[in-house]
Amino acid sequence: MFLDDIAHYVPAEAVPNSYFATVNGLSDEWINTRTGIKTRSRAAVGENTNTMAIEAVRRLHTDVTDVDLIVAASYTPHDTVATIAHVVQREFSIENAAAVFISSACSSLINAIEIVEGYFAMGKASKALVIAAEHNWAFSNESDEKSGHLWGDGASALVLSKNKNAASKAEILDIYTRGLAHVGQGPEGVYLTPHKEGLMMPNGRDVFINAITYMEEALFTVLDRNQLTSDELDYVIPHQANQRIINNLANRMNKVNGTILSNIDRLGNTGCASTAICLSENLETIYKPGVTVGLTVFGGGYSSGALLLKFL
Repeated sequence: MFLDDIAHYVPAEAVPNSYFATVNGLSDEWINTRTGIKTRSRAAVGENTNTMAIEAVRRLHTDVTDVDLIVAASYTPHDTVATIAHVVQREFSIENAAAVFISSACSSLINAIEIVEGYFAMGKASKALVIAAEHNWAFSNESDEKSGHLWGDGASALVLSKNKNAASKAEILDIYTRGLAHVGQGPEGVYLTPHKEGLMMPNGRDVFINAITYMEEALFTVLDRNQLTSDELDYVIPHQANQRIINNLANRMNKVNGTILSNIDRLGNTGCASTAICLSENLETIYKPGVTVGLTVFGGGYSSGALLLKFL
């Protein structure tokens, strides 16, 4: 399976930490020290998960009208019936494609790509559009001291092909996912109840510990299966949940600054879109033949996953 194209969309508004001083009483220093976040992206009035997804697809350099599979991922959908996949299908006149919507919280992107892998293996598709989008501000309680200051909005879009072609940028060497609801606080660690409390993270410490543990496990799983060591991995893009999680993962993998890519300081936690946004933002810098990149994710619920790709 090959990555042909990738793009992202981030709303223009950047909300600084100072905003929360009067909202939930947390200072800029307190937030930055504990999360690494300085600003976070916020969708404008009239924007939502679907509109951001459309904007990410529009930024691709690939014609998507001929894709035969659309897989969209989010835990903050604008509509759970007319999903992101369906809205994108109509917007870009994609007439001959299956349309699927999935969610496994912040690990959804890797699961979406794994679904594509399955369709390709069954011979049911040969070119896919994967979209990950989050509108966290629509569901978060910004006055919540535990997590109201964490969230950002954004979207990413990827074009994947079953076979290598002239547009192919990278080969996806391996994908691994795992459900972890039996671990720690599981479904109580992070939850979203739209008509009650909204998006909440009451067990942040449990999320912190398990995110480090299982993002590392997932990444080493794909490395081991491909007979690679962490030293042979040129870049790592972790889920952008907390800079301290990212730093801990870097230390455990013996990775130095510059090889662990991050955007949480500017965008906050953009959910399942975060790793693809980060890859898209850094593509021009890291895109060299032979370079290997590992994406690793952890989602509330819990779940984990990793993806290994090699640039062509």
